Amino acid sequence: MDRPLKSPGLHALEEAFYRQFELSRSDPAPTLQARLDRLRRLRAALNENEARFEAAISADFGHRSAVETTIAETMLLFSEIRHATKHLKAWMAPQKVPTTVQFAPAKNRLMPQPLGVVGIIAPWNYPLQLTLAPAIGAIAAGNRVIIKPSELVPHFSALLRETVAQRFDVTELAVTDIDNEIAKAFAALPFDHLIFTGSTRVGRLVAEACGRNLTPVTLELGGKSPAIIDASADLDEAAERIAYGKLLNAGQTCIAPDYVLVPQAAVQAFAMRLQGHMQHMFGTDPDNADYTSIVSDRHYARLERLVVDAAAKGATIMQPATPNDREWKARRKFPPTVIVDATPDMTVMQEEIFGPVLPVLGTRDPAEAIAFVNARDRPLALYWFGSDQSARDEVLARTVSGGVTINDCLFHFTQINQPMGGVGASGTGAYHGEWGFKTFSKLKPVFYRSRFNRLADLYPPYGGKIARLEKLMRLLS
Repeated sequence: MDRPLKSPGLHALEEAFYRQFELSRSDPAPTLQARLDRLRRLRAALNENEARFEAAISADFGHRSAVETTIAETMLLFSEIRHATKHLKAWMAPQKVPTTVQFAPAKNRLMPQPLGVVGIIAPWNYPLQLTLAPAIGAIAAGNRVIIKPSELVPHFSALLRETVAQRFDVTELAVTDIDNEIAKAFAALPFDHLIFTGSTRVGRLVAEACGRNLTPVTLELGGKSPAIIDASADLDEAAERIAYGKLLNAGQTCIAPDYVLVPQAAVQAFAMRLQGHMQHMFGTDPDNADYTSIVSDRHYARLERLVVDAAAKGATIMQPATPNDREWKARRKFPPTVIVDATPDMTVMQEEIFGPVLPVLGTRDPAEAIAFVNARDRPLALYWFGSDQSARDEVLARTVSGGVTINDCLFHFTQINQPMGGVGASGTGAYHGEWGFKTFSKLKPVFYRSRFNRLADLYPPYGGKIARLEKLMRLLS
């Protein structure tokens, strides 16, 4: 294989990749015990450094709620490792597949095999969980893994490199540096599979780079995930649950509700309840330790522009303080913001928000809400609130999204037996639990011929035996 990376600054990445690549071909099938040992070491690294990861992530954000790091990152990872450890032997076993009757008594099997070397381009918003969750699936499937962390979380990235290097050989699991040179070159390597989590814009560039090597790619992107409030919903309950789903990690969540569609007559009442729950959860003091900072000044300024644009175009802005308030801005904490009567021409309705800003729009009827969602890119998540089962099922049947939670937000992501993945502009492919194992495996079909089968009847000279065989197959079909 040609080695396209020549820059001295990329030497470590190049060396790690080609050492992993060569071993994945000479030793392509790690045993069950080898995989379990790698999962055990990964769990130990997490367990022993949990407080350090929490501090590093908080340092990168300016302030990250410790509780949010625990519930949205480390707890989910421990669950993933425990689940994979428990089920890995069964996942690795060849699967029985029915044999077409005319080929009996032969048999079919699907044989899971590691793909080889898996690359992970990780995001910054949940740097621990969204980096290691796909790694768990890839390791369970028997692959060697290289992780490229986000440049926006340097403290976390340095700690991850340190802890991984202490417990893993570079041929098993490696973590790269985060400079721009590596970021540009990573997706150009001929990985056996690559997973990228991040924006749709960058996802397109990653997919293009992967296409040059025909590298299979899983894209976990984002988009504008709607919350639909049905007329049958408990307005206060929906407002509380949407407030939580929106403000977790200060809205820096790819599956956070991005806008809310409410029956027109209930818009003001819902907005008031939403603001009330936001203030109950996080108060109006930027020093609140439960409320997370925006990751960078650039992201903060982008949120300011969204709110200013919406106000200039006629929306009502509801927040406990203005974004320019020095106390909030000094801590890079953006005030929880409700935008009432948002319209499609506002920038906030044209791009993913990725922050604690929530537009509320009125709709005349459920059909209009469905049409509004379907007129846009297919979202990564969709949330529906109400008690009318026929209205619920109509939304489920007539919209397409990566995942759905009914009468709450986010929690479909935590279901380890369900796949996590987008559709269309919100992504392609899936992982979590066995879905991750299968994503990072080749399920190789194997046909075992029986010595009693008359397949030789297919060999020439054909004569009349093919006609007789065709007649038999038609009778059996």
